[in-house]
Amino acid sequence: MSFSALGLADEIVRAVTSEGYTQPTPIQLQAIPAVLGGQDVLAAAQTGTGKTAGFTLPILQKLSSQMIKRPSIGRQPVRALILTPTRELAAQVEESVQTYGKYLKITSTTVFGGVNINPQIQRLRSRIDILVATPGRLLDHVQQRTVDLSQVEILVLDEADRMLDMGFIRDIRRILALLPRQRQNLLFSATFSEEIKSLATGLLHQPVIIEVAQRNATPDLVDQKIYLVDRERKRELLSYLIKTHEWYQTLVFTRTKHGADRLVKQLTQDDIPAVAIHGNKSQAARTRALARFKAGEVQVLVATDIAARGIDITDLRPVINFELPNVPEDYVHRIGRTGRAGIQGEAFSLVCVDELDLLRNIERLIKRSLPKEMLDSFEVDPQIRAEPIPNGRSGSKQPQRGRRNEPDYPPAKSSSSPSHQSKKVIPRENIKENIPKTGNHITNPVTHPIPKQVISRRRGS
Repeated sequence: MSFSALGLADEIVRAVTSEGYTQPTPIQLQAIPAVLGGQDVLAAAQTGTGKTAGFTLPILQKLSSQMIKRPSIGRQPVRALILTPTRELAAQVEESVQTYGKYLKITSTTVFGGVNINPQIQRLRSRIDILVATPGRLLDHVQQRTVDLSQVEILVLDEADRMLDMGFIRDIRRILALLPRQRQNLLFSATFSEEIKSLATGLLHQPVIIEVAQRNATPDLVDQKIYLVDRERKRELLSYLIKTHEWYQTLVFTRTKHGADRLVKQLTQDDIPAVAIHGNKSQAARTRALARFKAGEVQVLVATDIAARGIDITDLRPVINFELPNVPEDYVHRIGRTGRAGIQGEAFSLVCVDELDLLRNIERLIKRSLPKEMLDSFEVDPQIRAEPIPNGRSGSKQPQRGRRNEPDYPPAKSSSSPSHQSKKVIPRENIKENIPKTGNHITNPVTHPIPKQVISRRRGS
């Protein structure tokens, strides 16, 4: 089926075709007609399958075909509001709006923290049909009365599972209180826990539920592998893999901001050019680092989970989990940065004894066992015992969240963290069991109550 057969205007089809897309993906086939029909939508699909176009294309169609009379003076009301958890994702979504709407008389802009608010205030004084925003900075504009949300026709929560978790729900409630009760609500994500899905249904009116693949499934085009290694040799193994395979565009994930900065220094010492991107970096630094990585000026981009959602890099193949995430759903989003748009991808995870519980949680979520290997010269030492992971299984105190517009990505929660401080030591006697050893060849206000399960979830780092 073609895009035109879905009821999209010729101008939109022409813009999509100019980007090299001729046939809609499964999520687009189901989502576009539902959105055009005015229905609320709860959609889950694997990363890299075209979810953004699944809601931007019909929104552009609806707004362009139903032009409204605007006031000649005063603030111009926003017609469609798209909320995202990160600045990078906000910028990427707005870029898609601009790309697909380039032949339409639809205006858009984005607002997020980490940059000067004054240029955003200037843009908001003109007509803005589609506003893409992070919650914190949007509330800053609300407080300064520089944005009018009283006539929003369509609300989108992109990466809805993160937008409805305990890091964002308070801000989301405040924003919803400013919107008209009669509106269309669209929730899109790659992962939905049962608790978040239950909470989401309280925001929707008789929604169309779209699941084009098994919920929380990893992309089919991503080859996944676990390399077991001692914690102190992870950096050595990472450098070995990068140099051996001559990977010149590698995305590496760490759990913490400090760990990302430390790894960049270590890789630089190994003559591997690297930069870091995380919530403590200014927006200018984050944008600059991402641009250098995309341009091939640096070999490795080391990132926290701020990059797990919203970074779309053409032909990115290797994604490496230097450390497993505390929240298993974040693993799905991390490796979803590769294997996009029908291109084969690779995802490797370097796992030490401390992370075996995290690995089991991931395998339980994705309902599959991941292949595990040890490389020659990197065999694990069975005498090493597991140590607690800060803000993970150890139940240590969580760092306080900063100002609302400083970082824009609050810590995730770990559903696997016990509440006690002590940690049972995991024996290592059987770690080599069934693991092949290889050589050096690498094969409206929210009134719906928050479920107690969501409230009790602990935050990760």
